[in-house]
Amino acid sequence: MDENRARRVVDALRARGIPAHLSRPRAGLSQFGIRVALPDGREAIWDTDGTAGLEAQVMGDGVLVGFVPVIEGSEDFDEQQVVDAIARTDYDQPIARQRRTPAPPAPPLPPEGGFFRRFMEGFRER
Repeated sequence: MDENRARRVVDALRARGIPAHLSRPRAGLSQFGIRVALPDGREAIWDTDGTAGLEAQVMGDGVLVGFVPVIEGSEDFDEQQVVDAIARTDYDQPIARQRRTPAPPAPPLPPEGGFFRRFMEGFRER
């Protein structure tokens, strides 16, 4: 996922009250992803491996404790469909599943970076 698309998805998730963050690539990689902080301290890390389909690893204390298998048809999702898929994921089982409906919306969270976000990012185009 490219950086601008990942940032827009993070912003849309945070507007729904989902604590999402931009997951920056590791050395030698160029794929950005989305990290969702789960209430029990785990994290779901979405789409950082460069594959076409949408999938996630669920990590607890740096250890893989679950995953979200590739969501069928997700290679053709637009940004809103990606947001909806992430919002509908139920992480309660080791192999996460999609709920029929998203969890009830929570109060919106502020965008990452706040007021100085554009300055810190070097005025990149969106």
